[in-house]
Amino acid sequence: MKILLSCLLFFNLLCFLLFAWDKRKAQRDQRRIAEKTLHLATLPCAAPGAWAAMLLLHHKNRKAAFWGVTLGLTLLQGAVLYFTWPYLQAQF
Repeated sequence: MKILLSCLLFFNLLCFLLFAWDKRKAQRDQRRIAEKTLHLATLPCAAPGAWAAMLLLHHKNRKAAFWGVTLGLTLLQGAVLYFTWPYLQAQF
């Protein structure tokens, strides 16, 4: 269980840092990270990191389409967690 939680923490931190890097690039008028890349970083159960970056850094918070995809990924991750939780509890 500790390994799983460590992996989740790592992916969420990585996602947050990727969003922060994109925010920095936006402030400096540099070439940005593609939204597809940000969504792919959110995919491996890193929705909390993405939401934290969006809310704390005020990044991508005006784009309704980006919010919609992030919300969809969050719901997908919640469903996966809901259906795999009994299996995970049985393993540990």
